[in-house]
Amino acid sequence: MKVFITGGSGYLGRATIRVLVAEGHDVLALARSESAARTVAELGATGVAGELRDLDVLRATAAQADASIQLAQEWSPDGAELDRAAAGAMFGAGDQPYVHTGGTWMWGNTAGVVVDEDAPWAPPTWLAWLVENHRYVREHAAHPVFVLPGVVWGHRGGLLESLFVTPARARGIVHYVGDGTGHCALAHVDDIARLYVAALQAPAGHAYAGVGNERPTYRELAAALSQAAGCPGRIESVTLGQARAEFGPVADAFVLDQQLTSARAQAELGWTPAPRDVLADLAAGR
Repeated sequence: MKVFITGGSGYLGRATIRVLVAEGHDVLALARSESAARTVAELGATGVAGELRDLDVLRATAAQADASIQLAQEWSPDGAELDRAAAGAMFGAGDQPYVHTGGTWMWGNTAGVVVDEDAPWAPPTWLAWLVENHRYVREHAAHPVFVLPGVVWGHRGGLLESLFVTPARARGIVHYVGDGTGHCALAHVDDIARLYVAALQAPAGHAYAGVGNERPTYRELAAALSQAAGCPGRIESVTLGQARAEFGPVADAFVLDQQLTSARAQAELGWTPAPRDVLADLAAGR
């Protein structure tokens, strides 16, 4: 297939391009800078100059492709509107599969229960737009498919690295929020990349939670991340208010107790997260 992807030069995008190319797909990757164009070219994709605001570029490129994957998200005041407009430009190109990105945080706190994609949504207030845009895509796209990853980790990248490990290297201690007993829905970047590619073959309207099989608590994560940060065992609880000052609104997501299953993706798409010792891998920076 010829696949158009946004966010291809980013952390998850690079992994997804690698899988697409390895499986023989021809990849067109949106590139907002010369550096991004070089990155996607080195991975085997063809760069397309533009950014999410270039709706004509999105529309024209998606029309050339057999399917599109929307990975780029801009966390700005107009990010929600930008995400929706970009989606409309891409899926408006025809009846090709359009894979839209959400996230497990859309389900909010699962309160100690393992849930699947049919559970009701209850996102933190600052993420309500993800649910609204999901509904918009579902109602208007001809062939929408949804991938909803957990907290993506692996290869010293993602939020766990940027929010917890990097600051801890400077201050010598890893912070976690509250009592740390909530469970984190995790997804290795390589597994999620494979899920996005598998989703190109999914039936219209289907949604898939992208999570691994292990559900560590935030306190367990903090202990593992302290190893990666070079301050083993040095962890400290902070209040939600302190975490918001340190992390921003995303702190609210790290007090959610999230336990989800990826059984649907495994059954319908033949996708299986690779077996991993998550805490050991995080501690080692793998």
